[in-house]
Amino acid sequence: MNSRERLLACATGRKTDRAPFVQHWGPWDATKTRWKQEGMKNDDDWTTLFGFDPYRTAPDVHMGIYPKFEEKVIEDEGNTVVSQDEDGVIKRDVKDGASMPEYLDYPVKDWKTWEAHKARFDPDTPGRFPSNWDAEKRKVRDFPGLVTVTPFPYGLFGGARTMMGAEECLIACALEPELIQNINETLFNLWYKMLARMLGDMRLDAIFFWEDMAGKQGSLISPAMFRQFMTPYYQKLIALCRDHGVEMFSLDSDGNIHELTGLFLEAGINVVYPYEIQAGCDVAAMLRKYPGLCAMGGMDKRAMAMDKRAIDAEIERVRGVLALGRYIPFPDHAIPPDVSWENYQYFVWRWKEMVYQA
Repeated sequence: MNSRERLLACATGRKTDRAPFVQHWGPWDATKTRWKQEGMKNDDDWTTLFGFDPYRTAPDVHMGIYPKFEEKVIEDEGNTVVSQDEDGVIKRDVKDGASMPEYLDYPVKDWKTWEAHKARFDPDTPGRFPSNWDAEKRKVRDFPGLVTVTPFPYGLFGGARTMMGAEECLIACALEPELIQNINETLFNLWYKMLARMLGDMRLDAIFFWEDMAGKQGSLISPAMFRQFMTPYYQKLIALCRDHGVEMFSLDSDGNIHELTGLFLEAGINVVYPYEIQAGCDVAAMLRKYPGLCAMGGMDKRAMAMDKRAIDAEIERVRGVLALGRYIPFPDHAIPPDVSWENYQYFVWRWKEMVYQA
């Protein structure tokens, strides 16, 4: 099997020769700085040295905000900098990139600001597809992994969250459901029209959705809200793609997504990730509970910051999950700077050995 065949077979529950060996997330910038100090010679050695399977590529299309906001520095504070990103979000970042940003302001606050923002999600805006579209189609045609598209950082919860911030998005879900519905209707129309063109023009293997709609305590919204705001749009988008032969529909949400997994599957998703261990996720329990699920991720990245004994123990734990089938293991998020280059290499070689022996 080639990598594409293996990934699609795993996603859909067909027999594979082995599990895929793919790296979804890489190191933080601060982690790469540390690794170079510890002997990593080239910026991409963390991926090129280990023989990962070809994973995914995507055509150069704009499925989110467009035109984007100007990225600009608002204030240099010394160790931190306040800036506006391409989504119009104002945030404060540590300059060494060793932590998550502090989000200060968002472009959408109410109906008035949404109406002003809405024009940036018009599917007919010139430039959403590149002028060299024929060359773009040729570029992805023979790729040995998955040809994918993703609207990141927009989703049917993630979109309003990116525009409004998590707290205001949740308040709007409860108090202004018509606003959330209008945002999602706008995003759905954008994606449906763009997908319809792409599906008629080129090979697409998978759609990668992004939501980030859970914390350690579980889902940020109720099942009723999920079914109201998200399920109908997912079902219509997935039906369109299935009619054109797409088989893999993946969804990324951090946090404890046990409660959400069944809702994702009900909406038509068949691949869910990353099942963060520190959030209390149990991939084996999910695979046993939901036979139609393909899980990705679920390898505890924290083991890499410990020692070889901890890494060996994590590999053996994951080996048991891999035996259940329909599982694509990789670290459950980006690799932080408390991981040494030596430990990372040991982890990846043990991970590869496990996958090839399964």
